[in-house]
Amino acid sequence: MKLIFPNGEHSQVLLSDGVNRVGSAPDSQVKLDLDAIAPVHCELQLAGNMLTLRVPDASNAVTLNNKKVQGVMAVRGGDTLGFGPVQARVVMVERASSAPANAPEPEGDAGATRMRMAVPKFVLRGVSGPAFGKAFPVGTLQTIGRSDECNICIASDEVSRRHAQVKPTQDGLAVEDLGSANGTFINGQRVQNGLLKPGDELRLDTIRFLLVAPGMEIANASKATAQAPLPKAAGSKLPLIIGAVVVLAAAAGAAFYFLR
Repeated sequence: MKLIFPNGEHSQVLLSDGVNRVGSAPDSQVKLDLDAIAPVHCELQLAGNMLTLRVPDASNAVTLNNKKVQGVMAVRGGDTLGFGPVQARVVMVERASSAPANAPEPEGDAGATRMRMAVPKFVLRGVSGPAFGKAFPVGTLQTIGRSDECNICIASDEVSRRHAQVKPTQDGLAVEDLGSANGTFINGQRVQNGLLKPGDELRLDTIRFLLVAPGMEIANASKATAQAPLPKAAGSKLPLIIGAVVVLAAAAGAAFYFLR
């Protein structure tokens, strides 16, 4: 993703994976040298194609689509951000080239770096309700709920507006219930805080998710295939085939003896 400043306060900025600081500090990735801008005015954290906005100080004037932001919010392509008096637009960027390997480089872009999309460490796969069949990559702190402002929005009346949040750790996803009405469950057990490991089930009332680590299902499928026994039908027919061959050979020998 990148930021475009339509009024020219800053040149366009291609956001990098990780934390991108917006402020007046000299080491800011987006440096806005204005009196209304704090040294660390806000942070934009990019993980794959997911962007979140964090405002460390509630007194910093930051807006998302003209609404004041406090805490952490999800940002999507096409959204408008306000940093004090400065307006910026969020634009999606194609991060992996779909051109053939032998295609010529576009004119004026020789030597440009082609960025590859980062593969998320964990994916929540919906297995019931409105989430069924959908995959939600989790590369950073994600809020799940009915509100459009959540990173993972589930259109279900049983899910609270801000139901729960998940955060990647070394061993899985740290899950926290955000005061939901109908509860958050890991493998059927209601939790306020818990750890969701690959293969575990996360349930928000009746909406269920399975936590998948990329490559996990492929590995399990390969193992199952390797250990699968031969079909019984094929094994049971082999003696009959051998017996038939022996009988035919004996008959052919007898016919040759009597007809000579």
